[in-house]
Amino acid sequence: MPILTDQQRKFYEGTLEVTRQEVSDLKDQIEEELSKVKDRIADLQSALAASKQMHEAACNRLGIANDLDDEESDESS
Repeated sequence: MPILTDQQRKFYEGTLEVTRQEVSDLKDQIEEELSKVKDRIADLQSALAASKQMHEAACNRLGIANDLDDEESDESS
């Protein structure tokens, strides 16, 4: 390993500190964005469940088969 001058050592030590902080900040940003995505997915799943319930109720009132049940069984196959 080559010998570093004091100036080179300070440069690389400074680089270590800056990049360590950048990595930490980026990890925090990733966690924040992931949390937002998870919340959005949960909201969409709730809306989907509510719409399916309303669709099922409408089918029942009309006395017809729930066509969404057929689509879901096709998608899971």
